[in-house]
Amino acid sequence: MSAPRTPQEALAFFTKLNPSGIKLGLERVREALEALGHPERRYPALHVAGTNGKGSTCAFTAAALQAAGHHVGLYTSPHLVRINERIRVDGVDISDEDFGRAILEVLERYPSAVSEPMTYFEFGTVVALWHFARVGVDVAVLETGLGGRLDATTASSPVVTAITPVSFDHMEYLGHTLAAIAGEKAGILKPGVPCVVSRQEPEALEAIVRKAEALGVPLWVEGKDFAGETKADGTLSYRGPSWSLEGLALALRGPHQKQNAAVALACLEALHARGVAVPLEAARTGLASARWPGRLEEVPGQPPLLLDGAHNPAGVEVLLASLRALYADRRIHLVFGVVGDKDRGPMMRALFPKCTSVQLTPLETPRSLAPAAYLDEARSLCADVAAWSDLDSALDAARRKAGQGDVVLCTGSLFLVGMVKARLG
Repeated sequence: MSAPRTPQEALAFFTKLNPSGIKLGLERVREALEALGHPERRYPALHVAGTNGKGSTCAFTAAALQAAGHHVGLYTSPHLVRINERIRVDGVDISDEDFGRAILEVLERYPSAVSEPMTYFEFGTVVALWHFARVGVDVAVLETGLGGRLDATTASSPVVTAITPVSFDHMEYLGHTLAAIAGEKAGILKPGVPCVVSRQEPEALEAIVRKAEALGVPLWVEGKDFAGETKADGTLSYRGPSWSLEGLALALRGPHQKQNAAVALACLEALHARGVAVPLEAARTGLASARWPGRLEEVPGQPPLLLDGAHNPAGVEVLLASLRALYADRRIHLVFGVVGDKDRGPMMRALFPKCTSVQLTPLETPRSLAPAAYLDEARSLCADVAAWSDLDSALDAARRKAGQGDVVLCTGSLFLVGMVKARLG
């Protein structure tokens, strides 16, 4: 692969890296960051790991930091429609011109990335950390990709870390017990750097506590050191080591967002204690203004489309709780697509019987599972199931079946949510 010379060629170079390639380990990223003069050390960062809820937690936190007047970098994955969504400054996706320029600058300083290409996620992480330093952010919020211990983002230098709820996902890389998976997530912990931990299953919490004790990491544990409580009027109250907030309104929908918001507030309180000033009113404003597309996102219409990126059993349980809270007594017509390496059985058994109809669709990724491969399994769980060769046909079928007051739900994969959003423009 030849070295790119223009921002446009640089973007093409990046997109040619394998998006599905996974090569765990920090050696390549650390080598690149050293060649770049350690951009990750030029700003304080919050580093967030977990199985579910980490993206929403990052969105809440970044919005509050911006409301506090900080110049904020946000790095998340995966993207829904465009790769630019992964790197944001003050809520705005990186432009093609800035993205291409940042890639060129990284390759100029670390030409080994051309002769020995890094993975898509590794290279994107390095570019993000470089771009944040280049534009002079005051603080960055970084979401892990997979796991934590060997995730590319773990080469960063956070002043606070956080672990959202841990459940079963990516078992082929992280292990087959909650303790093993939590141990991998806890790999983001740094000696002496405080870590905010959401409520966890006992074996997951034990693994995190064990790692924290070994490194001398102060833990802020939900239910012990901080807590959020839903009030009768639907608002959230928060109690932390120093902060106390009442009447908090959340921009993101669903009962589970109360926990994500509480974890975000604890992160903000910890950042404030570490020198990143966050007034209480900025925290309130951030929770009420955060945006996180594709998570319980309703697109108005007849019928309305509900887009949710649930892609593992725990995520589906959270989705079902939200459906009960927000769409009780409304018939659900499901458009479902899944990648082949996901634990689809528990997802289908929990979700399909709650739906009036199910339309199975392939995804636009080599990892997609063909609908025919699980059509019989699906038909044992719902009376009205069909398999389609493309998303447009599946969506049309769901819309035709939906009557007055019904909802079309698209879920099973963030790939699917991105495909629908791309079609909606």
